[in-house]
Amino acid sequence: MLEILSLIRSDGDPHWCRSVPNWDRGPWLETVLGLRRARGNPRPRLISSHLPIQLFPKAFFSSKAKV
Repeated sequence: MLEILSLIRSDGDPHWCRSVPNWDRGPWLETVLGLRRARGNPRPRLISSHLPIQLFPKAFFSSKAKV
């Protein structure tokens, strides 16, 4: 899924997918390092997670995030 979203974000150009590791393109939300990387990435951000939906922050549900 991350590869597909990365290609959509880069308008189908695979250069970004090939040159940037997946942990930098879509860092894990539940790790401190991943959260720092996600905040530093330009918008629109790609974020990965395996958290159950009930553990997501409440602000997430009122945001414009796409899941």
